[in-house]
Amino acid sequence: MKTDPRQRLIVALDVSTALAARNVVAAVGDSAHAYKVGMQLFTAEGPSVVQELVSSGRRVFLDLKYHDIPNTVAAAVNQAAQLKVSMLTVHAAGGGKMLTAAVEASQNAAPELQILAVTVLTSLDDTELGKIGLRGGVLEQVLRMTALSLSNGCHGVIASAQEAAALREEFGSNFAIVTPGVRPAGSGPHDQARVVTPAEAIAAGASHIVVGRPITEAKDPAGETRAILSQLG
Repeated sequence: MKTDPRQRLIVALDVSTALAARNVVAAVGDSAHAYKVGMQLFTAEGPSVVQELVSSGRRVFLDLKYHDIPNTVAAAVNQAAQLKVSMLTVHAAGGGKMLTAAVEASQNAAPELQILAVTVLTSLDDTELGKIGLRGGVLEQVLRMTALSLSNGCHGVIASAQEAAALREEFGSNFAIVTPGVRPAGSGPHDQARVVTPAEAIAAGASHIVVGRPITEAKDPAGETRAILSQLG
């Protein structure tokens, strides 16, 4: 049975106010079911913006990239679960104990909540990884972080589609790959270093794509969303 492409698209609400977020959601309409709330919007508006989206029937991907000692992360995950978010992010670099604590907290508070581990930020390339002391390049690090994440119970990972095919080959299909850094053909990369088009991301093995500025800054957000959906098959 063919997957509804709307199940694959997450619209990033990388805006500064609840009003701006409402305007994007209204403009996109029924073309998207899921929205990312990240650090910018959450810092500006707090949990209320998440609660508003959830109460309206939207799914929320809370992208705060928790990275701290296990007890602190577990407590944060528990609080996020109370907001009824569908997905949230932690940093794989926090280590196995932290990842396990996050997963256990989610299972206790909201078993349907998906914990997704950030592997390597899509703004980084091999040169930047070397500058922070990581050897072997992006792909090697993504594979390493994915193995750690899945072995500690995470439901999926955040990775560029440039690594997705290798992840599917190495680890199979029974986990989510959520891909940021997706840009429709003709869009600029902005601050992303590893970008692909929506169709390329899905073909490579991504289960979900995250698209922000190409939609939120478009003159016609609904039209841009439909154009992206048409590429997802």
